Amino acid sequence: MSQDQPEISTNTASRKQANYVLAILCLVFVFNFIDRQILSILLDPIKKDLGFSDTAMGFLTGFAFALFYTFCGLPLARWADHGNRGTVISLGLFLWSLMTALTGMTTSFLQIAAARVGVGVGEAAATPASHSLISDYFPPERRATALAIFNMGASIGILLGFVIGGWIGQYYGWRIAFYVVGLPGILLALIVKFTIPEPPRGLSENQVDDTLYSIKDVFKYLWSLPSFRHVTIASSLFAFSSYGLFIWTAPFLGRVHHMGQLQIGTTVGLILGIFSGSGMVIGGMLCDRLGKKDIRWQLWLCSISGIIMIPFLFLYLFLPDCKFALICFIPVIFFGAFYVGPSYALAQGLAKLRMRALASAILMFFINFVGLGLGPLIIGMLNDYLEPAFGAEAVRYSMTIISITTLWAAGHYMMAARYMKADLDHSP
Repeated sequence: MSQDQPEISTNTASRKQANYVLAILCLVFVFNFIDRQILSILLDPIKKDLGFSDTAMGFLTGFAFALFYTFCGLPLARWADHGNRGTVISLGLFLWSLMTALTGMTTSFLQIAAARVGVGVGEAAATPASHSLISDYFPPERRATALAIFNMGASIGILLGFVIGGWIGQYYGWRIAFYVVGLPGILLALIVKFTIPEPPRGLSENQVDDTLYSIKDVFKYLWSLPSFRHVTIASSLFAFSSYGLFIWTAPFLGRVHHMGQLQIGTTVGLILGIFSGSGMVIGGMLCDRLGKKDIRWQLWLCSISGIIMIPFLFLYLFLPDCKFALICFIPVIFFGAFYVGPSYALAQGLAKLRMRALASAILMFFINFVGLGLGPLIIGMLNDYLEPAFGAEAVRYSMTIISITTLWAAGHYMMAARYMKADLDHSP
């Protein structure tokens, strides 16, 4: 194992130290989503400046990033399971921050696509290694909450990405926005490198496992568990709808409700940041609390939240009054975030100690390939196909079509709950 940072012993991992590590990793995830999502608020300005189609923009926001993010995530997660996780995270953060800043210098579709590939490769290093570290610092009974707090960084990142992108894009142009959000991540990479100690594997459970597993071994083991299969399908379908809706919300509000870029950035950023983050944390806390009575509540709650958000989603898309539509957008975002913590907590609970980063990477592979890769792209393709019939409102019907997958996801969470107890009993 790499000795870049000292390991800590089982009697020095205090709650204060665990909370510090969680706070730094959450901040890393904030930068992860600022750099990932800022392109969303700047879609129309970049499209207008460089003359791209909606299909091209859907490719840049989704597939160009997600393809390399998902496939590179597996070998990088294996490195994290075998080596120093802080080093993996800091190198990835340095790369994606640099590539985000370089996006501001691009002048063609291929250059932006190459920069997005670089962002995807860098960001692939962070989340699986972070999940593995958090699982070693936080015991199973507090893990869903800890992972939900970590994932709240995504909501804060989306908020800042929309607000910063909206303000700077309005007054200084889209290129400056990429410089401003990209460069600070390089400093954070140094903080991660030199202040996060590497804990022993299995610290939170007081277990030891020095077995080294291949990607094939981990996939074969996890895929043999019915609960993991159903959660993977469910969370991928959930992400397919949510990523598509998030990324195309700014064009939807601009084209259908004629909101300005600055207004969209501020309003949507606040809604996504506040209510997605609170949804993740409250969802994680409810799952941990209800899970003490019956562990299956962790997945039942994911299913119920998906069903609750559907009527609000249709109101958001079809109400003619923009203010009322945005009010209905709030429960969509709040309940749509419940699934995140419990899904990753189950993957960590099912995985053996030296599988944890790969377990997250495998789950993320499907979530991001299906959700982030295909969701925005398919909406873009549907927009171009429906535009001759519906004009600027084509985006409304494209978003409606893909939102149906949320109900499909709810069914798989219910099926996963049936096998959850038996699968956890057979895991370490």
